[in-house]
Amino acid sequence: MHIKTILTQTYHDQNPGTSGLRKKVSVFKQVNYLENFVQAIFDSLENYQGKALVIGGDGRHFNREAIQIIIKIAAANGFGELIIGQNGLLSTPAASHIIRKYGAFGGLILSASHNPAGEHGDFGIKYNVTNGGPAPEKDTLAFFERSKTLEHYQIAEFPDINLDTIGTQTVDGVKITIIDSVADYAELMQSIFDFSLLKQSIQSGYMTLAFDAMSAITGPYAKYIFVDMLGAPLNALQNAQPLEDFGGHHPDPNLIYAHELADLMFSDDAPTFGAASDGDGDRNMIMGKGIFVTPSDSLAILAANATLIPGYANGLKGVARSMPTSQAVDRVAKKLNIPCYETPTGWKFFGNLLDADKITLCGEESFGTGSQHVREKDGLWAVLFWLNLVARRRQSVLDIVEEHWQTYGRDIYSRHDYEAVESSIAQEIMSSLREQIQTLPHQTFGDYTVKYADEFCYHDSIDGSTSANQGFRVGFENGSRIVFRLSGTGTVGATLRIYIERFEPDSNKHNQDPQIALAQLIELAEQFCRVKERTGLTEPTVIT
Repeated sequence: MHIKTILTQTYHDQNPGTSGLRKKVSVFKQVNYLENFVQAIFDSLENYQGKALVIGGDGRHFNREAIQIIIKIAAANGFGELIIGQNGLLSTPAASHIIRKYGAFGGLILSASHNPAGEHGDFGIKYNVTNGGPAPEKDTLAFFERSKTLEHYQIAEFPDINLDTIGTQTVDGVKITIIDSVADYAELMQSIFDFSLLKQSIQSGYMTLAFDAMSAITGPYAKYIFVDMLGAPLNALQNAQPLEDFGGHHPDPNLIYAHELADLMFSDDAPTFGAASDGDGDRNMIMGKGIFVTPSDSLAILAANATLIPGYANGLKGVARSMPTSQAVDRVAKKLNIPCYETPTGWKFFGNLLDADKITLCGEESFGTGSQHVREKDGLWAVLFWLNLVARRRQSVLDIVEEHWQTYGRDIYSRHDYEAVESSIAQEIMSSLREQIQTLPHQTFGDYTVKYADEFCYHDSIDGSTSANQGFRVGFENGSRIVFRLSGTGTVGATLRIYIERFEPDSNKHNQDPQIALAQLIELAEQFCRVKERTGLTEPTVIT
C-alpha cells in the first residue's frame, strides 16, 4: 500500500458536540478540513489496527466524496476491514446495529441529522464506539484536542471504491465490503415486532398509513419494510427517494416542517396512522387521525404497553428520559415499579444505562425514542412499535392516547424554539437565568409558586462522570416546569429551547389546546428570559 503523509494547516473549530461535528458544507470542503478531523479521531483511538470500521451516511450533499476520503485515510491508518452501506447510505440506527452485529471496532456516520442539506446546507460526521453508540465525552474532547495540534495526516493512494455494487473486495490488504443498507436492519425489526399481525392488519385494510421520509435516508428502509414486507401500497410513502438536498425539505419531523403530513392527518381523508422521520432516520413524529402525539407522551405510552410487543413481552428493566422531556413516563414507571432515570440531552447517556442493563426503553422530547436493540434513537423502530400497538389493541391512535391520559393524567407540554439567535444574546440570556435561579424559589407568580430553580447537573452512576451546565429548571409546587436550554445541533448562531409543562389530572380538561393551557407559563418563561425583548422576535421559530 502506498501511503502519503500530507502536511496540513491546523483548524481550531473542530469541537464535536453531542451529535458530532456539524458545519456548513462549504466549511467541510475547505482544504484538508475533513481529512484533519478524521485523522484526529484515529490518532485519539487505540488498538484498532486490523479491525473493522463501519462507514455510511444519510446521503446528503458531499456524502459520497467524504466516504472516499475516509476509506483511504482509514486504510492508511491500519484498519483491516471497512463495512460500507450500498451507495454510501446507512441510517444512523442501522449503522449502530451493524457495528454491534458484526463486532466492528466502531463506525463513522456522516450526517447532520435534522439539519437542512444541499450544497449550501449542513454536513456532519460523528464517531460511534464498539457498542454502536455515540462516542462519550472523554473521546470527543480527545478528538478536539488532537485536532488543534494536528500537523499532518496519512492517506492511501488507490482508485475510488465502487460504492454501488454489493460485494467484498480486497484493496492493498484491506477488506472492503459493500453491504445492503437495509437488510440487516429489517431483519432486526422483524425479530422485535409481530410482522405477521402487521401484514394482516395492513393488507386487510384495517390499518392504513402515511409515512413521510422527507426525501432523506429512511425512504429505502420504509419501502422495503412497509411496502415489500408488510404489503402497504407504494402511495402510502411520501418523499421516499433520498436526495442530496433532501428535496429542499427541512428534515426535522415536526408539525411545521412535515406540514403536508400534518395537513393530511387532520383532514377527512386521513389514514389510520401517520409518521415522519428525519434526515438520518433516528427521529420520529407520530400521528393518528386527528391527533399529534407529543414525543413525551409517545415514550410514556410505549412504556405502558411494551409487554404487548413480542420483543418486550418479558417487561422492562427500567426507563430513561432526557431532563427536558415531560414527566409522563415517570408516572408509568412508578405504576410499573421500575426505575426511571433523568439524564442530560444526548444519547450517549442512555447508552451507559443500556449497556449496564438498567433500562429497556428511553427517549427525548426532541422526537427521539429507542430501546436496548441499538445504541441510537430509532425512528422506524418507533413507527413499527406504534403500528404494532394499533394492530394489537384494535384501537385508533386517538383512543390509545386518551385512554392513557385517563389512566395516568396528561402532562400538557410544548417546546418553543428560537433558532439562529445571535450567540452573544444567547449567552446573555443564560447568564441572566443563572443569576435569577438563586432568588426564584418560594416566589409566587399568579397561580404558580416556585418550588425549586436550578442548573441541571448529571452524575453518571455507570461511569462516574459529571455533566454540568445542562440547562435551567424552574419547578413549581403543582408539578409544572419551565426548562431553558441551548441546543448544540445547529450550525448558525444558537437555538434557545424553552420547554413548558403542566400536569393535568382532570380528564375533562385533557383536550385543551396546549398553547392555551400553558399560556400563563409561556408568559412566565418570557418574563424570566426576555428572549423576545432581547432578539426582537415576536414568536418562536418552531412550536412543537
